[in-house]
Amino acid sequence: MRIRIVDAFTDRAFAGNPAAVCLLEEDGWPDDAWMQQLAAELNMPMTAFVLTRADGDWGLRWFTPRIEERLCGHATLATAFLLHGDGLGGATMRFHTMGGVLPATVSDDGTVTLDFPAATVAPRGAIEGLAEALGAEPTQLFGTGTLRDVLAVFDDEATVRALAPRFDALAELTRREDIRGVTATARAAAGAEHDFVSRFFSPADGIPEDPVTGSAHCALAPFWAQRLGGTQLVGRQLSERGGVVRTELAGDRVLLSGRAVTVLDGALQS
Repeated sequence: MRIRIVDAFTDRAFAGNPAAVCLLEEDGWPDDAWMQQLAAELNMPMTAFVLTRADGDWGLRWFTPRIEERLCGHATLATAFLLHGDGLGGATMRFHTMGGVLPATVSDDGTVTLDFPAATVAPRGAIEGLAEALGAEPTQLFGTGTLRDVLAVFDDEATVRALAPRFDALAELTRREDIRGVTATARAAAGAEHDFVSRFFSPADGIPEDPVTGSAHCALAPFWAQRLGGTQLVGRQLSERGGVVRTELAGDRVLLSGRAVTVLDGALQS
């Protein structure tokens, strides 16, 4: 089986968010436990398994080193990028996933645009221990509906950049609150080329800090569109690797656009 590692939401290697993409044969999904073991062996933030469907669409599943994920942006972008480059997927393709049917398009310059469901963002009450786990007190907290994240809003970009979370405490908190992770966000600094910033933490799922989180932007896009005006905004994720997600709010959908780079191409031996 061919396995490639792709850096997504970036135009250069060793930045953005890495995903392993495994192109399966046409005889159906392997055993779930085997896919989880392979994801743990590869130890990427996400491993994507993709197979062809009889209707011409694609089946797509995502695994962290610990769990199967319901929605993932960067590994979907990486998959669409590879399928298009291989000539297996056209300029438009559709992925059948646990998060629904997700269309993707690839432009002539290689930019991939994903069509994801927008999250419902609503204020929520204080969470005991969150400020201590993050290392700073958010000014506001929001829930994100079925996305199951908490949106923690801070006053400025510098505060988000300086966060030094206690991942053990954050993992315990997310398990207790039954949430996927915590997205820290703020408006961009004056004069920046982006509109808002974020960081995403999901230590209970084996991802202490995700480099670039496409799915989190399903909540960030409508949240900041309402506050900044306009439907097209640019988000920068302030992880060590960093990355850029271009967002467009389209009714109850969010378009997420970015570039990708292949950094490794190999084959599974056993």
